[in-house]
Amino acid sequence: MKKSGCLPLFLFVALGLSLFGNLLLIVALASRGAGPAKTITEKKFTETTVMNGNGGSDKIAVIRLDGLISYGRELSSSEASMVDDLKDQFQQAGNDQKVKAIVLSVDSPGGEVTAGDTIHHALKKLSASKPVVVFINSIGTSAAYYIACAGSWIMCSDTSFTGSIGVIISTLNYKELFGKIGLQSVIFKSGQFKDALNGARDLTEDEKSYFQSLVMQTYDRFLGIVATSRHLDPASLRKGIADGRVLSGQDAYQAKLIDQLGYIEDAYDKAKILGKSPGAEVVRYEKKRGLAHFLRFFEDSEKTDLHLDLNLGQPFGSGGVRLESGRLYLLPSFYAF
Repeated sequence: MKKSGCLPLFLFVALGLSLFGNLLLIVALASRGAGPAKTITEKKFTETTVMNGNGGSDKIAVIRLDGLISYGRELSSSEASMVDDLKDQFQQAGNDQKVKAIVLSVDSPGGEVTAGDTIHHALKKLSASKPVVVFINSIGTSAAYYIACAGSWIMCSDTSFTGSIGVIISTLNYKELFGKIGLQSVIFKSGQFKDALNGARDLTEDEKSYFQSLVMQTYDRFLGIVATSRHLDPASLRKGIADGRVLSGQDAYQAKLIDQLGYIEDAYDKAKILGKSPGAEVVRYEKKRGLAHFLRFFEDSEKTDLHLDLNLGQPFGSGGVRLESGRLYLLPSFYAF
């Protein structure tokens, strides 16, 4: 009798937990629903004090750009992409009247062309209303430098790596490997370029010419942005440092790709000067651990399948750098081969 009396109570508790879980899921999905862009009315990112101010309300906001620049959502479908995260942080800083200037702290080798261009566009819009100091830490090359050109002031240390003004697209040719193991690629296509960059065969001359033109089209855009933002002659850039080379901070300063050498504290000071707020508090934006993070715990717990990922020809695999064949990247060559 006691056991049967507990059963209704158990079912009632289980039903309650199930309803609560479903409610959380509905709220999360609603918050991620596709629709027109809306102005952020609440702060999506918390503020952690990096440097105390003089007691006033003025702030310098520090936003970080780390890792391979991409639209990808490899960690979880419930999390926004890097591009969306940065755009939201830019918007929060722009809407906050207490934020007098922004420091974009960069540590990235570059990444996808469109992702980099989108972030560049958003940062340019922000820097039109508030000063933005871009500080390059260990590395800020290719797409990362492309983005930096949208800032008001660019800084790095003597030992930073930057530059790498260039575009790259790569693929693997495994035709001979297929022959050795007895495999053959069979393709039915609607046009001559539909299976271009197919690694099971050699590229035709028309394909080589076509993809080279795509690369140069993007390169010309990159070159134009650098020349305009840094007030440099495009022809001199093309014949000189804009050949894909990576530059040290010292060399980049001499080539006028950056405005100042220093350390991150110097970037804070410069932001205070440009923001006309010498006593401002320096705060770093950090993502809130809200409902999406809670749901991700359950999502990740379901991913129990083990698999072997064969990523041929891509170094730094343990660091999460994965380049997709046939996609345009703004990256140094040592990340692409």
